[in-house]
Amino acid sequence: MGKVLEKEAFGLAAKDNSGVLSPFRFARRETGEKDVRFKVLFCGICHTDLHMIRNDWGMSTYPLVPGHEIVGLVTEVGGKVTKFKTGDKVGVGCMVGSCGSCDSCTEGLENYCPKMIQTYGFKYYDDTITYGGYSDNMVCDEAFIIRIPDNLPLDAAAPLLCAGITVYSPLKYHGLDKPGMHIGVVGLGGLGHVAVKFAKAMGTKVTVISTSDSKRGEAINRLGADAFVVSRDPQQIKGAMGTMDGIINTVSATHSLLPLLGMLKHKGKLVMVGAPEKPLELSVMPLIFGKPI
Repeated sequence: MGKVLEKEAFGLAAKDNSGVLSPFRFARRETGEKDVRFKVLFCGICHTDLHMIRNDWGMSTYPLVPGHEIVGLVTEVGGKVTKFKTGDKVGVGCMVGSCGSCDSCTEGLENYCPKMIQTYGFKYYDDTITYGGYSDNMVCDEAFIIRIPDNLPLDAAAPLLCAGITVYSPLKYHGLDKPGMHIGVVGLGGLGHVAVKFAKAMGTKVTVISTSDSKRGEAINRLGADAFVVSRDPQQIKGAMGTMDGIINTVSATHSLLPLLGMLKHKGKLVMVGAPEKPLELSVMPLIFGKPI
């Protein structure tokens, strides 16, 4: 390839695994024919960002500009861009590239593409390293940009690009979006609170499962959950046994899965969307016999 033209950008970067971010000037590529450039106005903070900043997963490269819940206003479009124009409200999530031809890509599941390129910390087609949304501007292929509806505030839209889709997708994909179903949501953090709101909007009964009773009021009074179970209370766990059609588990800390499996109905589904640093243990026998605890 020829020399890649560049434009200056400014952001916050991790220079090592200390967890500290500091000012960082770097280069974004010039706007290509299929690229959209936009001014970053808001960027969410995902737990993945924290893991990557500290290199918890052993895959971080520094300097690292995190952020993959990115929204802003289009400032420039390439000559072959057809979906966007200057001034549009847009967003970028976890991905900025894929091969476009494998089975996953042709099925619209680019997140499973073996050559998927993440928004930051990955090598792009031109051999540069991708930088995320903790910055003042972003450039991305239009195929990986979405339009934000005019009636949706940008600050509220940003978390939907990772936390939102992370819980919305399994609810839809696994058929846990039917009115009258009973859905459990484990954890009431960034993912969990959005899962509650989506599940309630879909017409399901929602039970929040948490290690502490301190979030009961928020879950029920503010987010509309129907019930609350403290996972450290054996009696509350026992009362919820065999009652749920599906559980969305958002917890990123080490925890036991057996009590959660016990809350499922026959053919219930436990979906893991949290990312613990250490592997979780799970006995196979309870799965085979359908009697988790």
